[in-house]
Amino acid sequence: MKLREIVDQMGLEVLSEGNLDVDVEWAYISDLLSDVMSGAQPSYLWLTIQRHMNVIAVAKLKDLAGIVLAKGVKPSETVVEKAYAEGINILLSDKPLFETGGELYKMLGEKK
Repeated sequence: MKLREIVDQMGLEVLSEGNLDVDVEWAYISDLLSDVMSGAQPSYLWLTIQRHMNVIAVAKLKDLAGIVLAKGVKPSETVVEKAYAEGINILLSDKPLFETGGELYKMLGEKK
């Protein structure tokens, strides 16, 4: 499923747009950077509430489709600028992680 479709269907706010036409294979939910580095796969969408600069580095390292920040958590403008420079999609959801992940699972699970 294209990230653009997910953004539209879930009503996510786009803070940093790299390429919304990437394919999203699955999602990974974690707030531990080491867990994401060991478990997430390329083309996954990462759901978290972590909003510091290191999330950009991890997303780039793992070649993730993007980062969804839940609970209305917003990163600093410096983080957004770095994400934009690195081509990392940062998306915002005002819903809790559980609800955001459940909604995404319904969409991606049907495609698997």
